[in-house]
Order: sequence, then C-alpha cells, then structure tokens
Amino acid sequence: MRFGVFYELQLPKPWTEDAEHTLIHEAIEQVQLADRLGIDYAWAVEHHFLDEYSHCSASDVFLTALAAKTEHIRVGFGIRQVIPNYNHPSRTAESVAMLDLISNGRVEFGIGEGATRLELHGYGIDAKQKRALSLEAAEQIANMMVMDPYPGYEGEGFSMPCRNVLPKPHQKPHPPMWLACTNRKTIEVAARNGLGALAFTFVDPEEARTWADIYYNIIKSEECVPLGHRVNANIALVSGFSLHENAEEARRRGNDGFAFFRYAINALVANDIKPGRTTLWDEYEALRDQDLPTIAATGIGTPEHFTQHIKEFQDVGIDQVIFLQQGGKNRHEHICESLELFGDKVLPQFADGREQREADKARELAPYIEAALARKRTMPSLADDDIPVVWASREREAFYHKS
Repeated sequence: MRFGVFYELQLPKPWTEDAEHTLIHEAIEQVQLADRLGIDYAWAVEHHFLDEYSHCSASDVFLTALAAKTEHIRVGFGIRQVIPNYNHPSRTAESVAMLDLISNGRVEFGIGEGATRLELHGYGIDAKQKRALSLEAAEQIANMMVMDPYPGYEGEGFSMPCRNVLPKPHQKPHPPMWLACTNRKTIEVAARNGLGALAFTFVDPEEARTWADIYYNIIKSEECVPLGHRVNANIALVSGFSLHENAEEARRRGNDGFAFFRYAINALVANDIKPGRTTLWDEYEALRDQDLPTIAATGIGTPEHFTQHIKEFQDVGIDQVIFLQQGGKNRHEHICESLELFGDKVLPQFADGREQREADKARELAPYIEAALARKRTMPSLADDDIPVVWASREREAFYHKS
C-alpha cells in the first residue's frame, strides 16, 4: 500500500487579502512534512473558475514548487486538463517533461476532462465530446514525449505539423499515466487504455473490491490496448483524513471541511452560478443541520481506526490511498498533526514488505502487460528523408520547389 496527499486548494469565503497566499504556502509546508514522513505521492488538481471549491488552476506551477522543496515524494497531476481547449497537447507534453526533469523523475501524469459548465463552457468544450477529446489528446501527448521528431497529427480535437517536442522526460518512455475515475464505467475506461485509476469517489471496501475486480480483469484481457507507451496497472482511492487520539476530536476537526467539500462540488454542478459572486460557504452553513451528504467518515478517527480502514482497502486490491485533508476550512495545524500521527502510528504497519508485494504483483502482471503493449498500434516514425523542412520564408520555399 502506498499513500498520497491531495490538493484542490479549497478556499471558502470570506476571503482576506492574503488568503490565497497563505493557503498555498501552508499546502507547500504540508507536502514538505509528508515528504519527511515517507508519504509517497502529492497530487494536485487542475480546475478553472471554481470559486471557493478549487483555486488550483496552475497545478504545473504548484507541483514544480513542491518538487523543488522536497526530495522523495512523487508529484502528480491529479489531473491535468488535456483537452486542447484547456491546454494544447504540445504544451502539456512540455510541462510534464520539464517537471519530470526538475524532479529527477518523480512525476505522475493523470489526465481528465472537467465536469462543470463553468469550466467546459468557459473554454468552448462540448460536454458530449469531452471524453473522446481527452483520450485523443492524451495519446498524442504520450507520443510527443517519446517520438523524435513528433510526426504531426490531423485529428478531431486538434491538428499540428511535424515538430520535435522538447524537452523529453527523465522517466522512459514517459511518466506513469492515470485517468480520473468516478464510477465503474470510468474504471473500465482506465483499464482498457492501460492507465492507472485515480478514483475520486468515496466508496466502501466492498465497492472498492468490485472496482478492483473489474479493473484487473480487463488489464489481464485482450480489451487492454495501452493509450501510452507503458501500462500503469494501479488503483488509487481518495479517502477523508483527520486523525486524533480522541475519535470525537478527529471528527470535530474534519467533518465540517469534508461536508463542505461534498456540498460544494454538487452545488457547482447542479446550481446556477454567478461568476465571482459565489456564496458556497454561506449556503453550506445554512444547510449544515439538514443531514447533508458528506464524505464517508471511515478515514476520520483514531490511528487504530484508520489502520483498520487502510487494511480493508489493501485486502480488496487497492494500491494507494490518497488523503483528502485540505477541505473546507480545515486548519493547517490540524492537518499537520494528523500527518504526524499517521507517520508515527500508521505508516510503519504498511511499510515493511511492500516492495516485495509490489515485485510479486509486477511478476504476475508482466505477461499480460507485455501482451497489451504488443496490441498497441504505434504511430510510425518518420525516416530522416521524410521529415519536412520548415522553410525560413515563403520565398525560400517557393524557390526550392521551382528549382
């Protein structure tokens, strides 16, 4: 079992002048602490225009700061918006590769498509086409990170001429790729494309078992045809996270933030929104006593309770648990105390022997992954004589063709 921390960079109103500055620097401190404790991953979303819910619009910049201030923790796009309207595929390939070089090969590359009208319509994206556009772009981003030069592409979502996309990543052929998943159908999509499943839905161990069964059955079948140039056969699951030696205090510290987290994302999808004038926290406070849905409390409690919570997910085939710690108005000092308690009381119970378990899993899956990669239809490379010349001017090009 591996562990990660996760950031939406939530900032409920009212806002002070330096609120965003404080939020970001506290998050950096939390990740530095996670790195020292031996937590494996730090994930950051990319969202746009989602006041109060997520102020993490430039996750590549945030992750670069994390990489520069840590030594071991892997830094993950959880996820990068890869539809070309958000980010041109060549710019994504460049950003992922540059961060991989800066971090000495610690990047994880999650892909996604967005869900709210605020984001999709803000960039002119048709919601009915978003998945196809996302997968098309992601496949070409992987090609750009591998091919020298990239031959060019004519597609539905974007087109570009032959260019050599630089730099190339430190990890070969490219960093591990993941797909944001919220239900059984998207788990299937991840497995069919050889992508890790970043499960951003809060499920109990029985549903997690079903997801793992679906995922690994497809990974081992002929349905798996890798989108990238490697298969990342892993499932990561998000969990609420608030620890204290006193279970009631853990709930007091965490429940409000996680209930707001659930309320806010539902509201941004279902409610009418006036940009720049959201009142999500006020709405939440007015409704908080009406039995609002919240994140499952199974990740909230004592270290002993959390240990059992993790073991249940490990037993059903989950590879990584990601802590949703920064939700609503959860306090920085409480987050750090929870992390310290996890590092002291919980992590040691899962660290011993996990490299051997991972090696055993890799050996079991190796023939299936080899077969999956053999099924991949690769983009043909260009012979040197076929690489088109980019003429310095139209006059030079016209003179060449005339001669």
